[in-house]
Amino acid sequence: MYQSELTWIFHNKHIEIGVDEHYTPIRTFQVCNVMEYSQNNWLRTNWIPRQSAQKIYVELKFTLRDCNSIPLVLGTCKETFNLLYLETDDDQGSHFREHQFQKIDTIAADESFTQTDLGDRILKLNTEVREVGPLSKKGFYLAFQDVGACVALVSVRVYFKKCPQTVKNLASFPDTVPMDSQSLVEVKGLCVNYSKEEEPPRMYCSTEGEWLVPIGKCLCNPGYEERISTCQMCRAGFYKSTHGNMECSKCPPHSFSHHEGSLHCGCEKNYFRAEGDPASMACTRPPSAPRNVISSINETSVILDWSWPEDTGGRRDITFNVLCKRCRGAAANVSTSGTLNCEPCRSNVRFLPRATGLHNTTVTVGDLLAHTNYTFEIEAQNGVSSLAPKMRQYAAVTITTNQAAPSPVTVIRKEKTSRNSVSLSWQEPDRPNGIILDYEIKYYEKVGGENTVISCSFVWTIKAKLNTGALLKPNRILVKRLYCAMQIVSRPLLLFHHTCVLFSGDHMLSQSLPCDRLPKIYSRDEKSFQRRSGVSVSSSDTYMFEKLCVPLELFPMKKREASSRH
Repeated sequence: MYQSELTWIFHNKHIEIGVDEHYTPIRTFQVCNVMEYSQNNWLRTNWIPRQSAQKIYVELKFTLRDCNSIPLVLGTCKETFNLLYLETDDDQGSHFREHQFQKIDTIAADESFTQTDLGDRILKLNTEVREVGPLSKKGFYLAFQDVGACVALVSVRVYFKKCPQTVKNLASFPDTVPMDSQSLVEVKGLCVNYSKEEEPPRMYCSTEGEWLVPIGKCLCNPGYEERISTCQMCRAGFYKSTHGNMECSKCPPHSFSHHEGSLHCGCEKNYFRAEGDPASMACTRPPSAPRNVISSINETSVILDWSWPEDTGGRRDITFNVLCKRCRGAAANVSTSGTLNCEPCRSNVRFLPRATGLHNTTVTVGDLLAHTNYTFEIEAQNGVSSLAPKMRQYAAVTITTNQAAPSPVTVIRKEKTSRNSVSLSWQEPDRPNGIILDYEIKYYEKVGGENTVISCSFVWTIKAKLNTGALLKPNRILVKRLYCAMQIVSRPLLLFHHTCVLFSGDHMLSQSLPCDRLPKIYSRDEKSFQRRSGVSVSSSDTYMFEKLCVPLELFPMKKREASSRH
């Protein structure tokens, strides 16, 4: 809006007066030459700079006398006046040429006053607004032409409409002036400090100077939050790790931030954050050691069971690793195992299901050496254990293995063959691990075409010889099983028929004994054996029962400690 002192130029009979109806000092221009013909009285404003306006609005406040209330003015009194303008690029000073002005409109009063109103000092003020434009030069003049009215010009307000500078969705939009009265002006916004565009911000400026249709927005940078249309740094003790206009978050448990604008919170001592952990997750620590370790030894294998750690470190991704050590020295418990001279176990020691990354609390360790001390360290780990290698937490147990089974026979030689016989020989196992009593031999016959194979297997138990060449004479049970198998298109259908014969020495105790009635253990309890098998035996004998397997192998069977005493 343009404001100026009323140092206007008037031509002919405009009169400047200085009080209103309440005798309050005001500056107005008045003319009332209604008794004379052909009036042409002009009033011109100062030169008004256009600034950025494309069009302007002129608001007039005025009073106008009713011609009917004035006697003897018929034909000379008017109730209108003219509003005009002139565009120039500079101030013309007092130079005044009426013909250069362009008419904007003829202004009439909605209400006029009479002589009675003057007596009662009632001022009926009229307000009229006119639009001027489009404008193109640097400035302009306004002019008012009286052609015979009794009018008083109380105020003239010249202004233009614009969309004011504003911030919307963290984007700043400058003052914008509408181009014309028919279209909206698209304005691109600029993200405020410490923010970036998610979608380019835009708004439209209407002809009424109003912002419409906001599109797009900006997001505060990490470490900043939206406050009062700005992006402000997170306070100490808070953090924000991503772009967005959400508030900063308080540091999660076991973490802290001492500075403003933190992207994440640091972990307390002995607490850590794994690489894949979100910043919102509490800092965690490695778990405590497993508890209640139990070992179950079976000759040269051991089953280890344990309980979960009492403290998981605040995580759920717990796994277990089992470290095997072979130790020299007397058997020791957990508290003294550290005094043994230990070294890592051989690579052929087997772990079932595996030695590392266990999710369950049990593992079976096989292929251990007989009569050997082993220490097993069971370590609990979680997602941050690798960040604290010095905080290794484990429970240890030391065991001593029993006597082992003999190693497999690896070298078999065919000595002699004929139409209906074959002679075989083999070497004693590399590791007999005791006295070998006898061997098992399985023999298969196969007939059939490409897709159908019928096979039968026969099993014999062969006495082992002493180093002197003499046959061992232990009492034993010889189990003879007949296996018949049919294979059709590689889908096996096994049909079993068992014939089991019980021997004591060279004496047959039973024929066609049902195999499922034989105990699957070594036993010297003749009553238990007789009850389970239906065969009478002597308590002075030692009996062996062994489950036979289908593959063609040699199975050396050692004499157990219970039988070696006979």
